Amino acid sequence: MHIDGGLTTLELSRVPAAARDLEALGYDGLFTFEGKGDPFLPLVLAAEHTARVALGTAVAIAFPRSPMHLAYLAHDLALQSRGRFILGLGAQIRTHVEKRFSAVYDHPVARMRELVLALRAIWACWYDGARLDFRGEFYRHTLMTPIFEPVPNAFGPPPVYLAGVQPRMVAVAGEVADGFIVHPFNSRRFLERDLLPALARGRARAGRAPAAVAVMAQALVAVGCDDAERELAATMVRGQLAFYASTPAYRPVLEAHGWGPLQEELHGLSKRGEWAAMGERISDEMLATFAAVGAPEDIPAQIRARYGGLADRVMLVHYASLHGEARERWAAMLGALRG
Repeated sequence: MHIDGGLTTLELSRVPAAARDLEALGYDGLFTFEGKGDPFLPLVLAAEHTARVALGTAVAIAFPRSPMHLAYLAHDLALQSRGRFILGLGAQIRTHVEKRFSAVYDHPVARMRELVLALRAIWACWYDGARLDFRGEFYRHTLMTPIFEPVPNAFGPPPVYLAGVQPRMVAVAGEVADGFIVHPFNSRRFLERDLLPALARGRARAGRAPAAVAVMAQALVAVGCDDAERELAATMVRGQLAFYASTPAYRPVLEAHGWGPLQEELHGLSKRGEWAAMGERISDEMLATFAAVGAPEDIPAQIRARYGGLADRVMLVHYASLHGEARERWAAMLGALRG
């Protein structure tokens, strides 16, 4: 199991030092996400200032970008990182795609499947000399002249990972992607009951072996070196869980544990802007179900219990400040997880 961390530094000037520090701490991979800034730009700098870790997006929002845009970005980052780049894509939800990005969200499952196939067709043109002639329902790529065609690099196209919460999107990952990214709002029961069977159905549809599609789980971690730090971390994770749980698309995660009606209650609170009250609705049992909680030394056993035998990579999502004694204990925790 590879253990990954988030490259969340917002100022590009600070990315080189942050990336070097995280690599030295012992992570196997560093991943950005599309939040308050572009997810690709930090990886250009991280690739230059690291040597060992995998680098990727977890995730970049797919639909506001065309397959051609993504193909060029991924090609350049694969070269810059010397083959360490992973292109992680997600659909997000309709409201954000349409109202924040002003992009099209219709038929997201079929659109995502076709987007990945279009990427494959573009890369086949660049790397294998195939004629570019992709004609789909949503995307059409039929022109590639030499002046716009990148020189193939020795590392080849990067792997493509897809994120999903709904089984139909997860099945698409099994059918056409190289990896599946599990949303941070997850549990072992939800993985085993809903997501991994869907992934297997997608693989079977394409005649692919289980090893063809890696599973990357994102794990929420409420960790601290003393009681005050742990309480603060738990409060922040409760807020994050409440935000996820208020979204109708993520209700199946709650339903796997018999907590489905909580989604409607949290959604109502979110409409009224009562964010603090939302976090208070996340009980201790829910927190322990959806997050690893405790001191750094408590975390490895919980991560192994939740993802052991299921995930190839686990990305730790946390709010811990890693300085002084906390850094030493965190490094030891990573060593225990990797061991």
